[in-house]
Amino acid sequence: MIDTPLPSTPIPVIGIGADGWDGLGGPARREIAACEVLFGSARQLALIPEDETRAELVSWPSPLVPALPGLLERYAGRRLGVLASGDPMFFGIGTTLTKLVGAQALRVFPQPSSVSLACARLGWALHETPVVSAVGRPVETVLPELADGRRVLVLSSDEHTPGQLTNLLAHNGFGNSTVTVLEQLGGPSERLLTGVAAHWDHSLGDALNIVAIDCVADPRAQRLTRIPGLPDAAYGGDGQLTKSEVRALTLSALAPAPGELLWDVGGGSGTIAIEWCRTNPACRAIAFERIESRRKQIAENAMSLGVPQVEVRGPAPGSFAETPTPDAIFIGGGLTQEGMFDACWQRLRPGGRLVASAVTADSDALLLSLAERHGGALRRFQIYRAEPLGGFTTFRPQLPVTQWSVVKPVPPQPKPSHR
Repeated sequence: MIDTPLPSTPIPVIGIGADGWDGLGGPARREIAACEVLFGSARQLALIPEDETRAELVSWPSPLVPALPGLLERYAGRRLGVLASGDPMFFGIGTTLTKLVGAQALRVFPQPSSVSLACARLGWALHETPVVSAVGRPVETVLPELADGRRVLVLSSDEHTPGQLTNLLAHNGFGNSTVTVLEQLGGPSERLLTGVAAHWDHSLGDALNIVAIDCVADPRAQRLTRIPGLPDAAYGGDGQLTKSEVRALTLSALAPAPGELLWDVGGGSGTIAIEWCRTNPACRAIAFERIESRRKQIAENAMSLGVPQVEVRGPAPGSFAETPTPDAIFIGGGLTQEGMFDACWQRLRPGGRLVASAVTADSDALLLSLAERHGGALRRFQIYRAEPLGGFTTFRPQLPVTQWSVVKPVPPQPKPSHR
């Protein structure tokens, strides 16, 4: 929340579609007419007829978010208004302003979002259609949402997004998917372009577009779902990774929930951080890794598996400074390093979960000692994988893994006074 005094009346945040002034209702038009200063993008401001407002028109600067407090301070004392695309609360300026000034300081006038209009044109059920934003994010963010038979909408950054998406689909086992680009929805220049991802040959179109993907998976392609335990072959690197079966058991113990932050200490190839983030788009992770080549590999793996929000830092615990408090910590490397556990335990929030894995006798002994001090659960896993032996098949054991999982106690709350 900013400290600048806000107007005595709520700031109107008015959604406007590609149909411009014609699509606005009476209340929204009256709010625009009463404004002394009207903010919006150059495209949005151009949709307002000159004779319908006397407001000073102010185009958003770039980058926008850091400039907002200064803009509100500069025009304090004047009657402000804000234009937004479609529904301001759907990936829009309305949510940004709410975080900045609070919901009570705004009055939002929504229009149909581009997603609502796209579903209306395509005959798709809005409540069943996942939406991914590629605005300010890599197009790879869509990858965890892809599944055979699924329908996905992608909010485009500009006219280049459709081509980037079709190329991504073609190189990730979804080249036979039907792609529809919906431009200038609701306006006089509305246009739909359809094609198959692997054979997309449309030239660059309008920057204002949304992309619909009717997913068709190549049955020969590697199957990658949001469920933890992706195939080991999905990761690049030097082989330093938590194996698929143990990874699934580790993520189960970590128990990710939407919006939570994980610290992956001793990241290796980044498998735990990546699969934590794939469970839900709102999950976040920071991987700590001492070897530079592995840090680079974690970032590459995160991008190729659709979770670029994974942050990669240097060695633990030296890189813990100025890092947000985690909801869960996984220690997969460096457990026996002096002070490592204590540094992690100190930074973990009360009620947070910590999971540590051990494959050596030294780290096993440390886990036993830590479990005696802090409680929690100790488990040991032995995975066997089938391998050929001459003309027969045998099961060869992987290294046994000891897992310790524990919840950091929550301090007791003081009893209320009855004075």
